[in-house]
Amino acid sequence: MTEPDGPTEATRRSAIETELKRLEESAKYSGQMQFELTKQWRGVNLGLGLPASVLAGISGAAALVSTAGRVPAGILALVASGCGAILTTINASHRMNQAAAAGNAYLEIQTAARQAREIDLPYSSIDEARQALAELTARRDEQNKTAEPPNKRAYRRAQRNIDGGGQTYAVDETTMPTGR
Repeated sequence: MTEPDGPTEATRRSAIETELKRLEESAKYSGQMQFELTKQWRGVNLGLGLPASVLAGISGAAALVSTAGRVPAGILALVASGCGAILTTINASHRMNQAAAAGNAYLEIQTAARQAREIDLPYSSIDEARQALAELTARRDEQNKTAEPPNKRAYRRAQRNIDGGGQTYAVDETTMPTGR
């Protein structure tokens, strides 16, 4: 609601604070989901990479030990090759690194939004606060363009982690009002 002469400074400051809180929350959930994707891709990378390496080694040894081991060695080599081909196609290692980088970028945005809200906003002019909000929003929007969309499992695990206090600092627990 606006006053007859437009919104007051207090109204605008409150709106900026609310939007900074939204931005902080969005970055918190997005970052946590990216970290859950990192864990998933690491599992895929290990789940296919380790068997591929072990099977390749066993097949090579079996082929060298005797001529009777050629068929099992060939089968093991094909399975190892299949695991390696899948791993190469899905590029789990790259996706794992990309999700970790995105998660860290979202954490940076989350921290910057919290600091802008709690430290800078009370002492900034409305124009300075609005500029800071615009810059953080642009950073978040740019990160959203490059981050891999999370799947339902990552979403559920991120939600469970946050609800379990995974994004809570001990200092916040001691400074929050008791009615929380």
